[in-house]
Amino acid sequence: MSSLPDRPDPAQLRRQARELQRAAAGGDTGAVRRIEQVSAETTLSAAQLAIAREYGFASWAKLKEEAERRRASALETRETAAPAGSWRDYLAADGDGDADELIGGQYADRPQLRPVLDAVLAVLPGLGPVTVQPRKTLVTLFAPRRAFAAVRATTRDRVDLGLRLDDTGPGGRLLAAGNVGGGGVTVRVALTSPDDVDDEVRDLMRRAYAENAAPAPRPRPARRSGEKLGTLTVVIEGSELPGRTCRPKPDGRRHGNVHVALYSRSKERPALTMPGNPWNATGPVPGDAAAARWEADVTVKRGPEGGFDFAGPFVRGPRDDRHLALAWGDLPGDGTLQLFRGAKLRLVDVDPELIEQALRPGHRLVARIRLTDANGNPICARVHPPYLTWSAAAD
Repeated sequence: MSSLPDRPDPAQLRRQARELQRAAAGGDTGAVRRIEQVSAETTLSAAQLAIAREYGFASWAKLKEEAERRRASALETRETAAPAGSWRDYLAADGDGDADELIGGQYADRPQLRPVLDAVLAVLPGLGPVTVQPRKTLVTLFAPRRAFAAVRATTRDRVDLGLRLDDTGPGGRLLAAGNVGGGGVTVRVALTSPDDVDDEVRDLMRRAYAENAAPAPRPRPARRSGEKLGTLTVVIEGSELPGRTCRPKPDGRRHGNVHVALYSRSKERPALTMPGNPWNATGPVPGDAAAARWEADVTVKRGPEGGFDFAGPFVRGPRDDRHLALAWGDLPGDGTLQLFRGAKLRLVDVDPELIEQALRPGHRLVARIRLTDANGNPICARVHPPYLTWSAAAD
């Protein structure tokens, strides 16, 4: 369960909910799973409820009320920041040169951002043993084991605080790392004023420090693959396509050349690339087609605790969420599919008896899916009956 900061920002909580809803609507497995804990609908209100529950509150209204109360209380008893010069106690002995000269060069043409760096450095005394290493273009912060953060004046009106949080991806205030701090940084927070270094940012810095101060965990022994039981032919038959145009969100973008395709990593089939996505889209079908059909070969293995496990170039997700997926996107004609949402067909939800039947020679597993949701938009997220049915059939 997440811990609500001492001085939470209600606007930031709303942004977290919007980001969660958008990620789930785009088919992000982790985001969908978080919303499914509280609702079967991928709506903003469901995302708000999921955020509230993760912070330990029964409803979004109660979370908002508590956030406003804490923020008002914290403003009355605001802590005195550590002296701005205290970070000098942590300077690396073998830095690239004079710290003042290096940092001065970074902020020479953007002096209004120097207080942002000072606000970040003021957090250090409360963390533990730290080393500060100014360089020509950034300041790197080291925990005892390795670097845990980096601070870069990226633009004339923004400082990026890069953090190494290996098990945390972009979401809410956490953005993709970009070019902040090299390969060690995994996410970043955009800062435009010292006030942006709030309780949430301080908590993130503490987390990054703790993760990178402790000794590296021992690697777990590799889990042996289960016995291969056979290859399953899965046929996906799509009907009731939504049309070539759609606008899933009333105030969102209108999509004008909608196609649907099967997520794939197969090198044997022609496919479209999806910018920013490691998967490809194979077998694109226009959104106004009468029907759609795809075939995928799936390797079936014995699971570690009995049951079935699934693998192959079309199978996505961790062991408890193995699925096939459909990608919805615009087709600009340049060899790409501009993804805007996805739909998940979970193999782990299929009756094991159907899997056994479909594994017999001359049989296959058939997924019949209605491709338009109740609002007339492309179906997305985890697809449930009656929109999706599974059956075993003879060839």
